[in-house]
Amino acid sequence: MRYVAAYLLAALGGNSSPSASDIKKILGSVGVEAEDERLNKVISELKGKNLEEVLAEGAEKLASVPSGGAVASGGAAAAGGGAADAAPAAEEKKKPEPESDESDDDMGFGLFD
Repeated sequence: MRYVAAYLLAALGGNSSPSASDIKKILGSVGVEAEDERLNKVISELKGKNLEEVLAEGAEKLASVPSGGAVASGGAAAAGGGAADAAPAAEEKKKPEPESDESDDDMGFGLFD
């Protein structure tokens, strides 16, 4: 990922076709050593491609990836409404904890003291 990010930074800086030395210079500026094999792979895969099109294609692919929330909500709906009825009852049973003026959480050290 670091090689792709450095490639994109070079491209944003006006270099339409960054070389390995350009990417190494960017990575070296933040103390990261570049592995030639991985660096050359990124350069060969992106060589001659329009980066805006590559990013758009990637966004389309990510949009089709299922996320955990979509699957879980479908499973809960299929399970029935019993779980939904139990939720309000559980909320009613909760009692608010008494608040105190003094808190031992910060062990006497406040953020703005």
